[in-house]
Amino acid sequence: MSTKKQNNDEEVDLGSLFTVIGKGFKNFFNFIGNIFKGIFHRLILILLFLKLHILKFSVAVLIGGIVGFFLESNKETKFSSNLIVKPNFESTQLLYENINYYNDLVKQQNTKHLASIFKIDTSKAAALRKFEITPLMNSNDIINAYDNFILEVDTLTVKSYDFDNFESSFTDFDYLVHNIEVQATVSNIFSELEITIINSIEKNTFFNKIKNLTKENLNTKDSILKANFIEVDSLRNVYMRAILEGAKNNSNGTNIDLGSKSNITKENDLFEIDRKIIYDLSQTYKDIATKSDVINIISNFKPEGSEIKGITKNLIFIMAVLGFLLTLFIILLFDLNKYLEDYKR
Repeated sequence: MSTKKQNNDEEVDLGSLFTVIGKGFKNFFNFIGNIFKGIFHRLILILLFLKLHILKFSVAVLIGGIVGFFLESNKETKFSSNLIVKPNFESTQLLYENINYYNDLVKQQNTKHLASIFKIDTSKAAALRKFEITPLMNSNDIINAYDNFILEVDTLTVKSYDFDNFESSFTDFDYLVHNIEVQATVSNIFSELEITIINSIEKNTFFNKIKNLTKENLNTKDSILKANFIEVDSLRNVYMRAILEGAKNNSNGTNIDLGSKSNITKENDLFEIDRKIIYDLSQTYKDIATKSDVINIISNFKPEGSEIKGITKNLIFIMAVLGFLLTLFIILLFDLNKYLEDYKR
């Protein structure tokens, strides 16, 4: 009798469990369904709102498009070209200051000064419309900079200054590669600007001195490494001759262990030193190639600039969108006012 009662209790417990699970699934699916119903309901409300005011929106977009058409017809054609550079010796900030200075002269329409700086005609200087410089953001620049930071500071500093803090303090000047964009109303002016932009940094006395010192140090390092490589190579030849001499003596009955651990260790040490020198030489050649100039040019200005186009630059599209948004704002403002009047009553 007790066994039968226990079985009934177990069946009741299982039944209750399945009921709870069933209700849980039902509530979950009801929740998901309510979300979709809410989205659908709001979508219908938006469509009804647009249908109610479709005529007003159509007129506003049409008027905005017409205004944009006239503005677009009278708008000057602009061209742009890009100079991509990689500054050395922390000269990036000065480059940014120079580019911003040129842009300020453009805004001030100081064509005479621009013509004097770039050594161009005042008519070409008057065609300049914008100078802009931006970093080519690469997350690897931040990671590599943090790795170098870790190698340079002590462990306690690293613990108190983690990667997130380092990343938040990383500025535009800290990126390695930067893009200089120039806009003008003529397409063939850009190549004439490049020399002045580069020389404004390259001919700077301070950075030129650092460049020359760096070049001298790298050349000295290169000479030392080459001399070390020759010495190690000579030492290896001497060592190999000694082994061969030992082998001859061994064949004459002299007891020399050519396969001893000491001999193998010495040979491995020489190969390791050789490998290290070759690696240092390759890094030195790389530094000589990348640090021979204050600014490395990755991509020059194109001789002919590209015409600035695109839907987001088109005044017809911009004015049509503005007309739509302005009408929407006015309608919502009237609806809000009506709601507040009804709320008072």
